[in-house]
Amino acid sequence: MRNGDRDRTRADGLRSPTITHLQQASSGRTFALHLLIVLVLLATAQTYDGSIHGLGHWIVLSAYAVASIVLMLVGLRTAPDTGIPAGPAQGWLGWGSTLLNASVAIYVLIEHMFLGAADTEEAAAAASRLPAFLILLQTALTMRVWHTFAFAGLVTAGWGGAIVFVYLSPESHHLGPHVTLDEEVPGLLTFLVASLVVLDGMRRLTWAVATTFRLERERLMLTRFVPAAVAEDLAQGGDPGEVQERHACLFALDIRGFSALTRTRPPQQVFEVLMEMRALTHRAVTERGGIIDKYIGDGVLAQFLVGPPQAQARAALTCAEAVQLRLTALNRRLANKALPTLRVTIALHAGDVLVGVFDDGHRAEFTVLGPAMNTLARIEARAKAADLPIAISEDFRDLLAGSGASGLNWIPAAVEDSGASGPRLYAVAS
Repeated sequence: MRNGDRDRTRADGLRSPTITHLQQASSGRTFALHLLIVLVLLATAQTYDGSIHGLGHWIVLSAYAVASIVLMLVGLRTAPDTGIPAGPAQGWLGWGSTLLNASVAIYVLIEHMFLGAADTEEAAAAASRLPAFLILLQTALTMRVWHTFAFAGLVTAGWGGAIVFVYLSPESHHLGPHVTLDEEVPGLLTFLVASLVVLDGMRRLTWAVATTFRLERERLMLTRFVPAAVAEDLAQGGDPGEVQERHACLFALDIRGFSALTRTRPPQQVFEVLMEMRALTHRAVTERGGIIDKYIGDGVLAQFLVGPPQAQARAALTCAEAVQLRLTALNRRLANKALPTLRVTIALHAGDVLVGVFDDGHRAEFTVLGPAMNTLARIEARAKAADLPIAISEDFRDLLAGSGASGLNWIPAAVEDSGASGPRLYAVAS
């Protein structure tokens, strides 16, 4: 499925709550339009002469007014803020209003054709067509595409059927005074073109509104997991509700000798030290635009996703250097409290990953997946074996080559790792 088709499909799936709310909010304007149409019918009743003709107008006017009031009262009872469930009521209420509007529009059009006008044919013709065009626009503003399509189709069929009937029986003189098919046919074509334009505009508008609300909702959902700046960047880079393939600089931290620490120290001391280290790392990562992916025991996984790859690499490297620098100050505080000091290894790697909110229906989490994550784990293991404070991969080093970073020296693989395939490893000099 193409991206555009997928977007439209998803927009249609999410359209109901958003568009339905807007449709329900338009009920008051719909009733106001009904009253306006009643005034138009009243005006047209005064335009013609003849008692039978006038009586017909008054009957239609009264029926339309009563039906409009009934629909308004039912609509108020099923409004969302009344607490009464709308359910199917809103559906048949909308269709009832559409059919009522179509009926009165067809009546006014056909009545003008068959009864005509006295000396004000231009005003009468305009007044007879006004309800059709006015209701067409109002129905479109309710954002009910199928209702608008039905209204336009019914009016076109009724108006066109009357024209065909008159054309096929010219000898019967069905047309009223001052009415000709030369005027009615262009009027019908104008209404048909206006209907097509309105329907196309409605389709575009409803899709745009639904898509905008969906993207905003998914962006807000991302802010549950990541900072607002990262969520905004993900939303601009693609559909925030879907997993994206993006470049990322990956950060992994591991506390050296933590297992031995848990065996030799009381649990409360271990917990306090671990929380201090996590807080230190979290501040260093978030200050530079990164996000903490997860805490795994004594380890921390983070990503830098925002900006071009070179900027990601600089942010990740300065973050690692800040962690090591702040760790020195933390160790002094720990020593003053007779708590064990810490040593950490930080591994940095760069590559393309799949990033997004992974939701299996039971638990949702924002994370990244891909071969780059596996490579990061191997880099971290080799860095720990070589006792490196900060280790970076060759891909990460290439990103730093043009950024002014210095002090990078190649560290060969350990003897026990020489038979394994893996990226070259670099250490950051103090």
